[in-house]
Amino acid sequence: MDDVTYVISKLLWIPARPGTAALLLACLGLALLWRGRRWGRWPALAGLGFFVLLNLLPLHQWVQQPLEDRFPRPATEPATIAGIVVLGGAVEQNLTEARGIPALNGAAERMTEPVALLRRHPEAKLVFTGGQGSLVHGGVTEADVAAALWRDLGVPADRLLLEREARNTWENAVLSHRLVQPKPGETWLLVTSASHMPRAAGVFRQAGWDITPWPVNYRTGNTAAVRLDASFPERLREFEWGTREWVGLLSYRLMGRMGAVFPGP
Repeated sequence: MDDVTYVISKLLWIPARPGTAALLLACLGLALLWRGRRWGRWPALAGLGFFVLLNLLPLHQWVQQPLEDRFPRPATEPATIAGIVVLGGAVEQNLTEARGIPALNGAAERMTEPVALLRRHPEAKLVFTGGQGSLVHGGVTEADVAAALWRDLGVPADRLLLEREARNTWENAVLSHRLVQPKPGETWLLVTSASHMPRAAGVFRQAGWDITPWPVNYRTGNTAAVRLDASFPERLREFEWGTREWVGLLSYRLMGRMGAVFPGP
């Protein structure tokens, strides 16, 4: 059943992502106008209007800021931690396979922050969970890229645990919990993008792991520079990412993978 759900979710998102949906709507409206259907102006205006508003207003910030503010990072870093769990999503396994060196994307802080934490906590283990998150992929997993990157950054092999099968956040939580088998009283940090943390924290709780959120990769802020200094492609990418998280929260709650629609601290 998980395999079917995974494939369906990937296929549905292709036409449903906001940029694609708006473009399809605009094309539909223009096609109707071409055939003399005056009501075609409404889908055309809706589709094109989305792109205009995205360029004029910080919609990409508004959709993500509630997600990023939901789980503040702890004011004081724990004195002792058993380990750090890092979710996949920051590496480009297909580019790594094509070019032969570890490739990162805009969520690179997921990969750099754990190295700094390890240096401050010599007692901690580092766990990476991530396999193949796309329908079309090669033979390299996200965990393979993480292992190569952290090896080059000097992370000792005996402090590293790799989970190579997870394809989504739910599998990240279930499979890494099974791999680590955390003991009662242990402190584990969960490292992922701040906008992804509500969903990640919710599924880890559902999997039976009371893990401490440690958000990174913030994309929003309260200054005019942060809100307005973004190109149109970046605004579209960030808006789609935030929308995908809200859809994911609702979907995971309906599937029973979280105990609340919008998990909080």
